[in-house]
Amino acid sequence: MTTFASETDTLTRDALTVLQPGFTGTTAPDWLLRRLGEGLASVGLFGRNIASPEQLSALTAQLRAEREDVLVAVDEEGGDVTRLEVRTGSSFPGNHALGAVDDVDLTREVAHELGRRLAACGVNLNWAPSADVNSNPRNPVIGVRSFGADPALVARHTAAYVAGLQSAGVAACTKHFPGHGDTAVDSHHAMPRIDADASVLGDRELAPFRAAVAAGSRAVMSAHILVPALDPERPATLSAGILANLLRRDLGHDGLIVTDGMEMQAIAGTYGIETGSVLAVAAGADAICVGGGLADDETVRRLRDALVGAVRSGRLAEERLADAAQRVRELARWAATAAEDTGRSGPGSDVGLRAARRALRITGADTAVPLTEAPYIATLTPAANIAVGDETPWGVTAELAGLLPGTEAGTFAGEDAGPAALTAAGARRIVAVVRDEHRHPWMAAALDMLLTARPDTIVVEMGVPQAAPRGALHIATHGAARVCGRAAAEVIAGAR
Repeated sequence: MTTFASETDTLTRDALTVLQPGFTGTTAPDWLLRRLGEGLASVGLFGRNIASPEQLSALTAQLRAEREDVLVAVDEEGGDVTRLEVRTGSSFPGNHALGAVDDVDLTREVAHELGRRLAACGVNLNWAPSADVNSNPRNPVIGVRSFGADPALVARHTAAYVAGLQSAGVAACTKHFPGHGDTAVDSHHAMPRIDADASVLGDRELAPFRAAVAAGSRAVMSAHILVPALDPERPATLSAGILANLLRRDLGHDGLIVTDGMEMQAIAGTYGIETGSVLAVAAGADAICVGGGLADDETVRRLRDALVGAVRSGRLAEERLADAAQRVRELARWAATAAEDTGRSGPGSDVGLRAARRALRITGADTAVPLTEAPYIATLTPAANIAVGDETPWGVTAELAGLLPGTEAGTFAGEDAGPAALTAAGARRIVAVVRDEHRHPWMAAALDMLLTARPDTIVVEMGVPQAAPRGALHIATHGAARVCGRAAAEVIAGAR
């Protein structure tokens, strides 16, 4: 049972309760454990905190020894954005692959199994799924994290994902409200803007969030985006019109409202994290996510003091902060008792690989002959966005090398990628692996050169397959998870 430090007053406890901070290392630092004793109710985990399921279980047990109902959150979407398997690649395809299959029962099964594995490690809040409609094909941060560009498809799979995840006892946090799909700017770097009118937003962006609320999503995450049709002055995270009125009142969401990371430049670079956090809570947010970049006790102290100071100066209503803290505690109570006992043990399911295989779209299979000799894999590698990170391996190299020993590989980028790849490949058959070819002119040019010089080149597209299929064999995986690479390698080598 949690015992709060006697010197921590109610206002200070409430201010700590609404924070969801991160930390560095694979064990909890003393300052974090102390804050849990003072009222902190949530902790956010990132890839840097996770080395193995066993280590993660020990870490969450360490946190619960200090506060038994602590919310342990993680950004585990499966697919390209994985924290549970950050060093190996995910065992689950991401949303775009599931949308390509368009089987809601499969999506529910994938989400349940992912939730089961999280719950088994002591994680009970997942900052997922992404309910963004990827209506802008040049979106630099959503892409394969979206189920697709059709609002109805995204809506039904968002609802299925929420149901599957929560059936395993892990709270879903549907994101990024009111929708980050029609943007061309990454909010990690600057403030995106959506200029669609209210009717378009209602039919397109909001449809998946209505479905998520109807499915009982325990939490919704706000987006750091400016939507003038909804609020011409403030981004969604700081807008009472968007959070308190649209999400809470009009859509009927009665669960937690969580902000996206407050150190992202869309907020930190315009308002600062202290002012931004006060404005977010005042606007209707209940939990302040911070810690992806600023992960120390000083950050927690700064935000706690900013919230307490805002209440004492009259800039933030004490009742609003108390309500936010109460919503956090309510979710913590639900999560502490909701995990299925049967979901905490037993063998893992292979649903991820089965889903990845079904998501493949293959062009040229009628004439293609499976490889029997080890090829050269030329991976044309774009810069990773911050949400995905650059520490997670992707591609087909490891999987194809296991099927065709002797396979060699290299990574290439920029204007010299094409000639460099040709030289490195020598006489070997080339497998060219790309990611969002349509977004990178240098990548399209490199592929042009490879296919002109070597028409028998096999092409594997692991991003959004927006460009026309080409190559002797073209495989669209709809994501770059490890299982997507495995599924593609099986086709190339004729292993299934």
